[in-house]
Amino acid sequence: MADRPPQSFLAFDYGLKRTGVASGNRLLGHGTPLTTVAAEGDARFVKIAALLKEWQPDALVVGIPFHPDGAAHDNTRRAQRFSRQLQGRFGLPVFEVDERYSTTEVLAAGARDADAAAAALLLTQYFHEQELNSAKESR
Repeated sequence: MADRPPQSFLAFDYGLKRTGVASGNRLLGHGTPLTTVAAEGDARFVKIAALLKEWQPDALVVGIPFHPDGAAHDNTRRAQRFSRQLQGRFGLPVFEVDERYSTTEVLAAGARDADAAAAALLLTQYFHEQELNSAKESR
């Protein structure tokens, strides 16, 4: 069973002041908005630790923002650092996905909690990418 891919996930839409959180599993293939962690620094990780304890995910997904042309910027590096911190603190596999336009998309769809909805969109995107990769490998 050691080779079994992760089944349950928490996803994070990182922000300096707020981080959206979503849950999902590989079977359903989509993310569901959970909450927004409105905290900074170590306080953020205390709240995330409580969510991890409650949801017991096998792995984590973090959205990494880029400029429209794919270039990195300050928030790219901050989100990548957050991703490394999650892995280091909690010892779970962390997968990164490109989060360009995720917040814009959920706001356009009328999301009430844009941060959590963006995290759900990121997780759904991750599942979709995994499905596409599996299909390519099986050809």
